[in-house]
This record gives sequence, structure tokens and C-alpha cells, in this order.
Amino acid sequence: MKQDVQAGAAQDLYRRMQLIRGCEQISQDLSSGEGALVAGSVHLCAGQEAVPVGVCAALEEGDCISATYRGHGWAIEAGLDPFEVLSEIAHRSTGVNGGRSGSALMMAPERDFIGENSIVGAGTTIADGVAMALKHAGGRNISVVSIGDGAMNQGAVHEALVFASLRKLPVLFICENNGWAEMTPGAAVSPVERQAKRLSGYGITAATVDGKDPISVRTSVSAARDEILRSGKPVFLEFNVPRLWGHYNKDLQHYRTKEEWDAAQAADPLPLFRSRLLKDGLASEADLVRIEADTERTLADLRARVIAAAAPDPADARAHIYGAPSAPLPSGTGALVEIDTTYGKAIGEALAVELETRDNLVVYGEDVGGGGIFGCTRGLQKRFGDDRVFDTPISENAILGSALGASMKGLRPVVEIMWGDFVLVALDQIVNQMSNLRYLTGSKSCAPLVVRMQQGVTPGSCAQHSQSLEALFFHVPGIRIGLPSTAQDVYDMLRSAIADDDPVILIESRTFYQEPAKIVTGGPVQPIGGLALRRTGRDVALISWSTGMPVVERAAKALAAEGVDASVIDMRWLSPLPMDELVAAVEASGRAALVVHEANMTGGVGAELALRLREAGIDRVARLATPDVRMPASPVLQAALLPSPDNVVAAVRDLLNT
Repeated sequence: MKQDVQAGAAQDLYRRMQLIRGCEQISQDLSSGEGALVAGSVHLCAGQEAVPVGVCAALEEGDCISATYRGHGWAIEAGLDPFEVLSEIAHRSTGVNGGRSGSALMMAPERDFIGENSIVGAGTTIADGVAMALKHAGGRNISVVSIGDGAMNQGAVHEALVFASLRKLPVLFICENNGWAEMTPGAAVSPVERQAKRLSGYGITAATVDGKDPISVRTSVSAARDEILRSGKPVFLEFNVPRLWGHYNKDLQHYRTKEEWDAAQAADPLPLFRSRLLKDGLASEADLVRIEADTERTLADLRARVIAAAAPDPADARAHIYGAPSAPLPSGTGALVEIDTTYGKAIGEALAVELETRDNLVVYGEDVGGGGIFGCTRGLQKRFGDDRVFDTPISENAILGSALGASMKGLRPVVEIMWGDFVLVALDQIVNQMSNLRYLTGSKSCAPLVVRMQQGVTPGSCAQHSQSLEALFFHVPGIRIGLPSTAQDVYDMLRSAIADDDPVILIESRTFYQEPAKIVTGGPVQPIGGLALRRTGRDVALISWSTGMPVVERAAKALAAEGVDASVIDMRWLSPLPMDELVAAVEASGRAALVVHEANMTGGVGAELALRLREAGIDRVARLATPDVRMPASPVLQAALLPSPDNVVAAVRDLLNT
């Protein structure tokens, strides 16, 4: 009886490998030649089928899987219907993502397939975040992430390994070592032959396993899963596999020698495993012929259905960039309380309220547990515990990627990037990852997370600690952007950002942190969006945000002394852009506007606002910004470059006299 059970399980492994190979062959056929049905590049996993098959045979319901762009087999083994996988590769409406993701980026986080990732190594830090959420939920599930051997030279991967080791996260890191880093031999770019040897420095248990045999894979993963749950620590498994086909569907493979090619074909796991089944008495020839025939019929049906499937509806192409909050916004305590505070402490007040009322909120970043370099999170770890408020390594990719992964599986992270300039080393996680999730999944998944950072110039700050980067994020659909200039706004806007179901970047300024202020707490949480009219006037509108606000407010007072009545408009939220409100405010302010920002002129947000105001029929519009230079550290030189109240007054005179 035991032999029968083992035989049945082993034959099922063979069937699943056959199915994946056949689906990859269909993908190759439909994406090749003149009049190909599938457009673009397709990365196929021929030779690596035993890994996803064996791994998933050892997993339990609720375990989550992240894969590379060579992840079709992983998608099928994670439980996605082969028809929706092939349909997605063919960009059909019946695809798992309706044709939005294609071959290299399909995902279904709502079904525990966190997804493929076409950025090498990027899925590792996301998988860390998934593991954080699983650990927070208190269950016995793990996060599995697969990478190739080429990814072992990516900084993000090493950040993920450190983060998982330090946080004791239930992650199984898998390296599918096919000997190639895209089109370069792995031996030419790796310091060691076995990638598992590199893990000794991270305190992570690691092993190298034959990845051609699904039974060996299943056994090793089962043991690794048990060890992760027993020890609470991650494990790394390297599976050696052949790459039977090219890097992608149109790869001519001119770089491969005949000897290497022949060796790869000789290591094809399908005939090897077939031989083992016969040798070990786990299947008869008749059993295997039946499996192969059944699979051929299944594949023929799949091919026909995919070819006949409908293309996506072009009318839907703009849908699912943003979404409405999935739950009603908190209504407040009913008792409004005014308190004396500062801008920086108002951030802590908002976080404390949210940590108190949301069990799924986590707050972390570099030095955050101890209060942060500017003291904004002081006292929160002591009050709420180091599982909810904690320090991280100096690893911006790990901070941002883990926030995304955690948000996919139920947490609401608020993470801090200490300096806005530092986010540039991990921009991938914002631009390529966070911003895509809702759109690609058709709102089946979203990323309710907040990224806090501060930016701008202060006396003595060097060029790597003084940039204003809002225009960079302003250009990216799928993320929200707020720049609070008052203590009340930073309190209210942070709470609004936490309540929103899309990624929000909240950009603060360290020039404001110690400013005394009064704020009102206890009120309802407001929806994201909307400008603030700080002053009304009939002659001209001064438009700014963040550090530009003190400048234009002082300029408005100086203009009033000259008889010019200026409105002062604080944009606050750049995404969603409150354009209708802005046009109405400028219309009421003499149909003249000056946009002022600390960021340098070219490509700044001011250019977009000025053009849109012109398109709305407002002719008198001008901009004032820092010139297109790098920022010096000298306060004297800084003052010569930054917008000032005097500059604003002079620009208004010119505008009104034209």
C-alpha cells in the first residue's frame, strides 16, 4: 500500500513536469516566427521544471510564492490554472491579469502567488515583507522566493538575506542555478561555484541539492520548511539545474558551445526522472505512456482555447491606477483636543493614534526604534513593542520591498527613509514594484503602505543631503504624494495616508521638525487630496508646497505693503492633483499665478502646474525655482540659489506688469 501511494505521488510529479514543459513549448511556438500570436520577450523554464514541482509538493496551504521572470512553472504549481497562465503570456483578456502583466510579471497575491518579477532579485525583499505578515498573523506558513544564480550579485538580494536573518523571518530562499547569468556563464561572474557557500556570512542554513529530481527537491524543501518553523529562521536552498533553451524565446544562443549545449540536453530532467520511475518501480511504461498521452490532449485543448481567447478591451486600459479606501475612514473620537507640540512630535502623535487603533500597523526604518534621528518616533517602541516599531539595517531596498510585501498580505507598514536622497538607491521598489500592483491585478490586490522621508536644503547640507525629489515621484502613476508644511497637516495627512489603500509617499522637511505649533487631535480622518488656501487675495495667486510655503507667505506680506493683494495656495497633495480647486482659486485671485518651489527649475512640478493653468485659459502664469545647479554646502552659496521672499516679490512685479 505504501509503495502504491509513493508511486502515485511520483507519477503525479512526472505529470506536472510534463504539463509545465508542454505549456512552455506552447509559449515558444506562439511567440516565434512571422505572425507570432505572442508579442515581446518570453523567458522559459525548460530544464528547471522539477524545482517548482518539487517545492510546491512540500508546501502547505497559505504558504506564499515569489518567482523570477522565468516563473511560468511556479505560477502553475502555485495553483493558477494553466489556461489563465498561457492566456496571460498571450496577452488575452482571460489571462490571470487580463493581459496587463504578460509573460514576465504575472501575479495573483490574493491567491498567494505573490508573482513573477522582471527585475532581477527584486522579489527577495518583497518576500521578506510577506514573511513579516505571515509571522505577524501567528500561523505556520512560510514565504518562498526563487531567484537565479545571476541574482546572487544583486545588492537587493543581500539586503533581503540580512533583513530576514536579523528579523528571524520564515523565508525559504531558493536559487535555481542554471549556470547562466542571462547570456554570461555563471562561472565568469560568481566568486564561488556553489552559491550556497556565500550564505555562511549571514547566519543562514544553506545547502546545494540536485534540482533535476523532483523527489529530491520535495524532500529537501520539506526538511527546510520544518527547520524554518522550528527555528524561526530563514533557510537557503540552491538547486542545480540545466537551462535547455535560451535566455528568452528569440535567443539565438550563439554564445553557447556545442559541448555545453550537449551537456545541458543530457541533463534534461524529464527523461532522467522518467528513467528513475521505471528503475525504482514507481511506474510502468504503460503508466508513463498514459500520462504523456493525457498531457498531450490537455495541451492541445489549452493551445486551442488560448488562440481563440479574446483580446483585452481597450476601454479598460486606464482603469485601476488608484482605488478608493476599502473601509470607512475613522470618524474620530468625538472629542477635539488642542495640544501644544511641534511638527516632528505631531508625526509621533499621529503614529501613536494609528498604532493604538490598528493592530496591523507596523512602523520601521533606520534608527526608528530609538526614536529616529529627528525624534519623530520617540517613545513608540517602548509603548507598542519592538515587533511593531523597530530598527532596520541600513538597507533601503529591504525597507521598501518588505513594506510592499507586508502590505500585500494584511499589514499596513509605515516606513521611514531617513533622507530623501537615500531613496534613490532603492527607487526600483517604488517605481517598478509598488506603483504596478493595483494596476496589474485589476485592483484584486493593493499596497496600503506609507513611505515617510524628509528632503530639502538646510545650512551646511551637502549635495547628497539636500535634493527635492517630488517631481521624480510626481511622474509615476500609481503612487500618492503629499508634502505637509504645517504641524496640523502632517498629523492629518499622515493619518489619511495610513487609511488609504494605495502607496503614499509623505515628504516632510527637517526645517519644520522643531517648530512649535498647536494641533487639534481627535477629529475624523480625511480622504487624501485637496489644497489649502492659506490666504485669499484678488490680484495674484502664490502657489507652493513644503519649504516653499514660508517663502511665499512672507512674500505675500511684503506685497501687501506695496498694495498687491496675493492669495497663498498650499498644494499639499500633488497626487491626487487638485487641479480643479487650483484653477478656481487662481480664477478668484486675479487670474494670475506664480508657482514657487525649492526643487530646481527644469522638469519641476511647477512646469506641469503652469501648463495646466495655461490650458485652463489663465494666461498670466510664471515659475520661480532654484536654478539648474547642484546644491553647494555653503550657506552663502545656498542663499544665492534658493527662492526667497524678495525673489518672489520681484517675480510678481514682473508678472503683473506684463
